[in-house]
Amino acid sequence: MTATTGRAGRREWIGLAVLLLPTLVLSMDMGVLFFAVPYISTTLAPSGTQQLWIMDMYSFLLAGLLITMGALGDRIGRRRLLMIGAAGFIGASLLAAWSQDADQLIAARALLGAAGATVMPSTLALIRNMFHDPKQRQGALGAWGGALTAGATLGPVAGGLLLDHFWWGAVFLIAVPVMALVLLTAPALLPEYRAPGRAGRFDLLGAALSLAAILPAVYGIKTLAVDGWSLPPATALAGGLLLALAFYRRQRTAASPLIDLGLFRIRTFSGAISVNTLAMFAMMGFSLFTSQYLQLVKGMSPFTASLWALVPSLGVGAAIGVSSALAGKVRPGALMAGGFVVGATGFAMMTAVGAHSPLALILTAAGVLAAGTVGTMTMTAEMVVSAAPAEQAGAASATSETAVELGSSLGIALLGAAGAAVYRHQLDGALPAGVGSSATDTLGGAVSAAAHLPGQVGADLLETARGAFTDGLHVAAVVGLVFALGAALLAHRLLGHLPVPTPAATAPEPEHATV
Repeated sequence: MTATTGRAGRREWIGLAVLLLPTLVLSMDMGVLFFAVPYISTTLAPSGTQQLWIMDMYSFLLAGLLITMGALGDRIGRRRLLMIGAAGFIGASLLAAWSQDADQLIAARALLGAAGATVMPSTLALIRNMFHDPKQRQGALGAWGGALTAGATLGPVAGGLLLDHFWWGAVFLIAVPVMALVLLTAPALLPEYRAPGRAGRFDLLGAALSLAAILPAVYGIKTLAVDGWSLPPATALAGGLLLALAFYRRQRTAASPLIDLGLFRIRTFSGAISVNTLAMFAMMGFSLFTSQYLQLVKGMSPFTASLWALVPSLGVGAAIGVSSALAGKVRPGALMAGGFVVGATGFAMMTAVGAHSPLALILTAAGVLAAGTVGTMTMTAEMVVSAAPAEQAGAASATSETAVELGSSLGIALLGAAGAAVYRHQLDGALPAGVGSSATDTLGGAVSAAAHLPGQVGADLLETARGAFTDGLHVAAVVGLVFALGAALLAHRLLGHLPVPTPAATAPEPEHATV
């Protein structure tokens, strides 16, 4: 039947709870892995490049397929796509939990990314379909955003708790009961939805090009940063850029493109997308350094490290409150630029962190960094949707989510690659005889190797490796500092024309749903 435009009832609010659960899990998935990296390094012995792929593959596949899956959901039904993704996530989680080598875990992470890309746009789109009253919809979308934030905060804690009692693969099993609950309850609680006017042929070529452009380009960037110049990764990078150009041209000429490129000619839209991408680049790019520092340099257990990692979230909470208070008094461009300057201050503080620095220094630096970057992101979601024409609000949201995931993954890849390159250079030729190459590739490998060396030899290796890691952290912090200051200038330039926002009523949008 056709959905009405009345107020949501009990069924819709219970359905919202169902949608928030997978949203929470997807947000937790990256953070829950941070504290498992040392265990994975010891058990599977990945190379430095493989370790970065283990971290990045999920987000890159998620980013590469979000727009494709959003368009697919319009055609086959968003509830159906959500359930397909939930089933796929269960299977991929089981495969990841019992991976026997690094390549198998990378493949499982790729499948998790593909499954996540079917779930994420479906949750947000179905919320829009279920809540037609503007105030109720605002509350539901606020809860959805809260689930994303809570997942990012709780992921490391859940991962640390599991790692204190189980093997590293247990961190992937959190999603299994949640996605099983979605499969059981979705048919009864969630409406099916297919967008009208989407009868054109699905752009399979565009979908293939969007994914094919991302992976080789990222592989090239990561490998060149870690291993130095060589022809294969340089060729992969060039090929990825050419495929990105082909995707752009395809979207300009296709009868039914995956995304309307005209959205990017809207200055506010493109500016908000850019700000979101750079904010996630800065914040997520340094999260991995912080978690490894607490475990491998300070010697904390995963659970203890995860609890200490909650301290910077206090700065995030304060930043959100300050941003909300200033949003009605300060121009958005100036407020966002100021947030990036605060984030740059956090990066500057990171350059003073050493292997024997007090714990308060890195926690304070991480809190300042996160406060500045998250503060810029509190205004962008509504800005993205309101800047786009009403009939393209869904595509605008999918594009924003893609940019967030891509910024997060690029931050981990580029800042992680910069740190890994310095670490490897520092340890090259400084290892005791008989120590394997895993100690050169990652700090986790060095810690494992040091545990099997006698007395002072092991202690010296550990001291050298920890010093090399913090040197890499300093270089990554300088790179992040430059990006944060550049982002401040970009935010001021692209969004400086916007006036101080004033409250405005939002009219309900017509929906086309079937149950």
